[in-house]
Amino acid sequence: MSVVHAMAAAATGTGVHALASRTPERANERAAQFGAAVVTFDELPAGADAVVVCTPPDRHAHDTLQAIRAGVVVMVEKPLATTLGEADQLVDAGGRLLYAENLAFSPLVVATHQLVSQIGQLEFIEIRQLSPRPTWGDFLDPARGGGVLFDLGSHAVALALLLAGADAPVSVEATLSRSTDIHVDDDAEVFITFASGLRARIETNWTNPDAVWDIQVSSSTGVVRTELMPQPSIEHNGDPIALAPTLSDVDPHLDQLGYIAQMQMLQDIVNGSPSPIDAGFGRRVLEVLCAAYSAARVPGSTVPLPFTGARNLTPHQLWSDTVGP
Repeated sequence: MSVVHAMAAAATGTGVHALASRTPERANERAAQFGAAVVTFDELPAGADAVVVCTPPDRHAHDTLQAIRAGVVVMVEKPLATTLGEADQLVDAGGRLLYAENLAFSPLVVATHQLVSQIGQLEFIEIRQLSPRPTWGDFLDPARGGGVLFDLGSHAVALALLLAGADAPVSVEATLSRSTDIHVDDDAEVFITFASGLRARIETNWTNPDAVWDIQVSSSTGVVRTELMPQPSIEHNGDPIALAPTLSDVDPHLDQLGYIAQMQMLQDIVNGSPSPIDAGFGRRVLEVLCAAYSAARVPGSTVPLPFTGARNLTPHQLWSDTVGP
């Protein structure tokens, strides 16, 4: 993610001033790529105007709080934290924080949201994020906080909440499973019920041979369908919608998946604009994830929202007693 954010920064004319990493080898490698100084975590922000926290989730709270206390703007990667207790600390700390849900800034998702606002009272949302299992990083380590639902599913939950708008989620049902060679979930189906009766279905896995990310939103009068991967497209009632051209001099994924607009928003917050997606929103996403993992612990159960379960346990821990380590 540090590479992605640095590429987005370059595309918006923002320099990477300094970086810190858990290992000297990675720090030196990234510094050479970005033209940045290598510093320790304790030395950040090292004179910069903003800090991007893209360390593993179990470091998010510590690293973000340090940056907030230094008085700079912080963009923290999703998920916001590994426990709701940590998320509470970030919300209570205040400061200027952008929750890095890049898909919220995707031109495809922005256009989808505009179309959805024209089809009346929503009845159903379906979001799928299917992908091969990651072969890098520590995604399969239970200490990270959870598996595919915690990782990819955090995007889908955020999109469902954004598409539902002021319609508050009131309950969650979920089914999780894992392959026999790992200890975290790699297949999930989640249903979120909202106060109006709107239902959102989320399907995510690490078992698909190819990446398939799509959104479908329906009302009694219309349907909007958006595909983010493999081929970006939008349809309104079956009719294709023309897409805005992507920036010609950057990787199109940076633009289509919202990383460039997200970095521009970070600059705006540095210049005094309010954050459109803050720590409170990141906590709402994590609350739904915790409720989903808790619901999956007892097949067929429904967990109400707001979530009243343990705030010192990770999503994986809320589920894992029934499935092993």
